[in-house]
Amino acid sequence: MRSLYVKFVVVTVGIMIVSGILAFLISNMYYQHKLKPLNDQKNTTIALEIATFANEHPTINLKEYLDHLSEVGYQFLLVDHTGEKSFFGASFRDKTLSNTTKEYVLNGNIYHGILHFPQGTFVTGFFANELKNTIGVPLTHNGKSYALFLRPDIKLLFNEMHLLFGWLLALTLLLSIIIVIFSTKYLVKPITKLTKATKSLSSGDFKVELDTTRHDELGELSKSFHGMAKKLEQLDDMRKEFISNISHDIQSPLSNIQGYTNLLEQESTSPKERSNYISIINGEIKRLSILTKQLLLLASLDRNEDILTKKPFQIGEQLKEIIRNYQWWINEKDIMLGYSLPDTEIIGDPSLLHNVWDNLLTNAIKYNKSGGSIDISIEDRDTFVLVTFRDTGIGMNALESERIFDRFYRVDTARSQTIEGTGLGLSIVSSIVRLHGGQIKVNSKEKEGTTFRVELPKI
Repeated sequence: MRSLYVKFVVVTVGIMIVSGILAFLISNMYYQHKLKPLNDQKNTTIALEIATFANEHPTINLKEYLDHLSEVGYQFLLVDHTGEKSFFGASFRDKTLSNTTKEYVLNGNIYHGILHFPQGTFVTGFFANELKNTIGVPLTHNGKSYALFLRPDIKLLFNEMHLLFGWLLALTLLLSIIIVIFSTKYLVKPITKLTKATKSLSSGDFKVELDTTRHDELGELSKSFHGMAKKLEQLDDMRKEFISNISHDIQSPLSNIQGYTNLLEQESTSPKERSNYISIINGEIKRLSILTKQLLLLASLDRNEDILTKKPFQIGEQLKEIIRNYQWWINEKDIMLGYSLPDTEIIGDPSLLHNVWDNLLTNAIKYNKSGGSIDISIEDRDTFVLVTFRDTGIGMNALESERIFDRFYRVDTARSQTIEGTGLGLSIVSSIVRLHGGQIKVNSKEKEGTTFRVELPKI
């Protein structure tokens, strides 16, 4: 039983067998406690009516009367005081009956053999064609006393029903097993597909085909699995893109550093050129340092939420300080800056949130146009603070807006005036905001500008 299909079939058939046995035992109990006394009472009433009729009609031939009754579905034994026995109807399989029982009935008592028949199985209790399994009543005819023992002729009355129920039971079991075998295959088929899909995923093939049209639990599972496969494919693409980008972002400055170092070794290099080369090398080193710090910060944010060190602080004052730090750059690009930064206290990590505001402001400056504008505002809501950065820069299309928080994703450099960046800043921003229990949204239009909205809980 290695496969789920075989296990399901065996378990289902086993359940059917166990259920059948339990149903048989419960039915037997019901027969013993309910039906058996009713059957005894019914046959006792019939036997007494026969005895009464024989007693009230002394002119009839008793044996002929009983012989006629046996033809409609009864078995009889007639015993007199001398011990003479007369059987009518079908023969009893077991004709054993104690003399004490015969004397008991001859003395005017009723023998409840059906009621007191041994508590056996259902079949034995109802179908046992034994003389002990009868009703015995006293009968008087023409002044002579008899003991009349009676039971229904089950074979005569229910022979066709025996065959019907026998075929019904056999066909029910056979058809049930056949239906279980085929229906189980239908039920297990989606799971088999899921197993194959899992193996495909483990081998790196994310193009899985599953039946997502079902409206049951397996359909929901298939939909969830299909969605997971797509996400894994996206993650794999991001991983490959991440490796490619990080390799490029590290290799490019290293190549520049090596190239300019070789130029510095040449004796023909003038002092002015040397100074320029050294400045370029320092810039590339700074670029590598920023990239390394951002990677370490991003790794820390992914790995451990305990990195947060929360405390109360004024978010308005923090933003004003960052604006002062970049005032020279704002003036250099002739950007009009407007802000509304009321004193607003929140509980958060000042150091990490400093990264958020620093990144959003530098992006607003970098991707803005000369003579453009930047507007920064803080709105104090009931349970959260809304910080908005709005600029009139180059903007983004819908696809870029969706991917702007992906790691190493950069807006088309042809439109961004070839401004360099690591592509990690906004990913870090998104992670920090998420760790604070907040959310960040972006709304952007090409050539019109971009708006970032950051919602942070106050506590």
